[in-house]
Amino acid sequence: MEKTVKETIHAQGIEIGIYTTDFENEFISLTDIAKYRNEDDPRFVIQNWMRNRNTIEFLGVWETLHNPSFNRVQFDTVKNETGANRFVMTPTKWIEQTNAIGIVSKAGRYGGGTFVYADEADLLNVALFGMTAKEWRKDNPEKKVNIRDYTDLHHLLVLANLESYNAILIEQNIEQPQRLEMLRETALKQLRTIQALDFSSSKILTISDKAEESK
Repeated sequence: MEKTVKETIHAQGIEIGIYTTDFENEFISLTDIAKYRNEDDPRFVIQNWMRNRNTIEFLGVWETLHNPSFNRVQFDTVKNETGANRFVMTPTKWIEQTNAIGIVSKAGRYGGGTFVYADEADLLNVALFGMTAKEWRKDNPEKKVNIRDYTDLHHLLVLANLESYNAILIEQNIEQPQRLEMLRETALKQLRTIQALDFSSSKILTISDKAEESK
């Protein structure tokens, strides 16, 4: 078995682990993030997060796009049950019922649980460019840097605005799936405004259209 590599990022005074075995697929520790709400028993935070319909729908969209073996029939059953008082969801249960790959469960003190976006930077990449940095590198193996180094000034300006907006949304305790939709909508509006002011920028049309199609 390949050795799992761990890195650590720091957010809101919490150390959050990032794990990878192949340097292609990174997972961020959902358990570490949940400790921000309940350091003693973060598993209950994770379960409450996974009871949310927006969360289930977001996870379902990700699996549909990236997992050919995703059990969509069982996913529809799970989605229909969200909102009911009896509905309970955990990382392990989600994996077993839907054959999910975007979340993995590891044995440990809290029961584990990881999430697909390695950091908020990738959330912004998806909102603005329609893909993660890793997906872009896979599509552009000849390019040695990242997606942001190949974009134009207009997109960098919108990116700076999105970073500030995302920070505000995080302070308002808005969950990541909802933030993604709000950030994507904001990015498209701002790009269209810039496009109307600068008709010479063909790159804006290309990337904004791609973001539109990824909805």
